[in-house]
Amino acid sequence: MSELIEISKVTYSNYLEQELRSDHAGETGAVYIYKGIIAVATLRKDQELISFAKHHGATEAEHLRLIETVLEAKHQSCLLGPWRIAGWLTGAIPALFGKKAVYATIDAVETFVERHYQQQIDYLQMNSSHEELLKLLIRCQADEIDHKNEARLKVSSPASAALRLWCAMVGKGSATAVLLARRI
Repeated sequence: MSELIEISKVTYSNYLEQELRSDHAGETGAVYIYKGIIAVATLRKDQELISFAKHHGATEAEHLRLIETVLEAKHQSCLLGPWRIAGWLTGAIPALFGKKAVYATIDAVETFVERHYQQQIDYLQMNSSHEELLKLLIRCQADEIDHKNEARLKVSSPASAALRLWCAMVGKGSATAVLLARRI
């Protein structure tokens, strides 16, 4: 995150506007995932999870700020309240079950986000457009991949059937949220 990216707001195609709206909603949700983890980890006095969540939450807050530099407020999702609640619950629920559940959840979320950003990156590369936006998305994706890899390394044993089901639900929920955020 050392490189400063400054982009002015420009007019985007409907496709890019919808994608950026979903990115903004997703980064909002991500900030709240880590707030949910911190809330429960604080109650459990789990310093490792608190530290993990604060570090990753700061990165997600920076992503949100960056997306807000390119997406006018009038184009943001009207569902930011529900995205905050959903994000908080996506962090808090696994934190109730411990570190392994949190790390598996972050792996699932970031795996989805990596693919979501890659679709946008591919589009921008194929259309040779919006070079600064492309750099921003590549930077955000790289951070998300780092989060995924760190979380994956912290899961020491295979996930239980219940945890695998939870992670599948998180992935499906993320996909549904993107579909909604693109439109609302």
